[in-house]
Amino acid sequence: MSVSSAAVNTPAVSVESDAETAPLPVLGKDVTVPLVTGGEVTYAALDYAASAPALQRVWDDVAAYAPYYGSVHRGAGYLSQLSTDLFENSRATVAEFLGCRPDDQVIFTRSTTDSLNLLAAVIPADCEVFVYETEHHASLLPWRDARVTYLNAPRTPQQAVETLERALAGRDPHGPALVCVTGASNVTGELWPVRELAAAAHAHGARIVLDAAQLAPHHPVDIAGLDVDWVAFSGHKLYAPFGSGVLAGRADWLQDSEPYLAGGGASKKVARRTDGGVDVEWHTTAARHEAGSPNVIGVYSIASACKALTEAGFDKLVAREQRLVARVRAGLAEVPEVKVLSLFGEDAPRVGVISFVVEGWNSSHFAAALSAEYGIGVRDGLFCAHPLIRTLLGSEPQDPGECGAPEAEPGERSLNAIRVSFGAGTPDEHVDRFVRAVGELVSEGAQWKYRTEGGRCVPDRGAAQL
Repeated sequence: MSVSSAAVNTPAVSVESDAETAPLPVLGKDVTVPLVTGGEVTYAALDYAASAPALQRVWDDVAAYAPYYGSVHRGAGYLSQLSTDLFENSRATVAEFLGCRPDDQVIFTRSTTDSLNLLAAVIPADCEVFVYETEHHASLLPWRDARVTYLNAPRTPQQAVETLERALAGRDPHGPALVCVTGASNVTGELWPVRELAAAAHAHGARIVLDAAQLAPHHPVDIAGLDVDWVAFSGHKLYAPFGSGVLAGRADWLQDSEPYLAGGGASKKVARRTDGGVDVEWHTTAARHEAGSPNVIGVYSIASACKALTEAGFDKLVAREQRLVARVRAGLAEVPEVKVLSLFGEDAPRVGVISFVVEGWNSSHFAAALSAEYGIGVRDGLFCAHPLIRTLLGSEPQDPGECGAPEAEPGERSLNAIRVSFGAGTPDEHVDRFVRAVGELVSEGAQWKYRTEGGRCVPDRGAAQL
């Protein structure tokens, strides 16, 4: 089976076509932060892969709705009915955004992690699960009650498909099986061959769930076009506030299982038995797995973000982001001490997520200096993808690693990396400042002394400037 670079159904765009495309307005774009060296600077938020800033459009929509807040589904009053309509219309908006099939269900959760744990709770008891070691922990770890086969990190998209086909060929073809794979790596940003992996899974009688946490904010995700069975993503990476997520896809396993949470909303009918027990009839709709009062504002914010991205034009957003990716990659390539982490090679298509290490630097020290001396927010650590980071850095499983600063001198190397990530709301200036800062830190060193405090590398406020 051949693997194309368009395997995630992304549009073909020219990186030269976005000269007039401006970043989308986001909250916090004018926030200033103090520098340890003196003065203030506009904060450069380059940690989108962890949480993207909320779009101003989303915040405005939520603020406009807030006075009309009411309970959903069970209220007779006008505000309850309005909120119920808004809640269910949001479900329809998300289904359209994802290209859902007519019989697919859209279930609202707390996050990608919650979505994948929900799916893990409803898979058949004898289900086999196949997952690459390269996954984020949200998709690596939920399958504790299943028979799990962990697949080695592939070094090309073609190898990813071949590895999966070999693993599936050895299983019982009559039993249920599930493949879990990311659409875009939260460490390298590289796009995975989702369509080809879905075809391989289905050819061997398995289903597939797509972790789209890093893909959905950067590219269109089409469930039907990719032919995946489920998609999971988080609102807080899609320019919406924290606390909301989505699991969308086939309904049968969801309907055939016990509810993820037992309680009001999931139950259709509850009655006492003559023996003193309770009989319950559960809903067969998405409500089956949405027990309790739902996060209506969170759901509406996801729908608002879906509309905003669609109306802005994904092809334009992709083109602009690819220009920023090229600028960062070119800037890092000019610093010999920088090693960009990659599974599939330098030319692999990727979203605006790039991780790297710097020779002679502890990654936490480097990230702290970017923040304290340049007002740039990036992430350092293992990015909730420990096996992948170990593979990319060539470490052994027993080598110590940490998310954050180690109990060591700031200049000492450790098993962690630096991640810069950006998206639709990132100004060009933030990227340019980052590239300049990396070059200056490597060539000139930090201007301040740093120490470890509470597991983080921080400026030593009692020390003099270097």
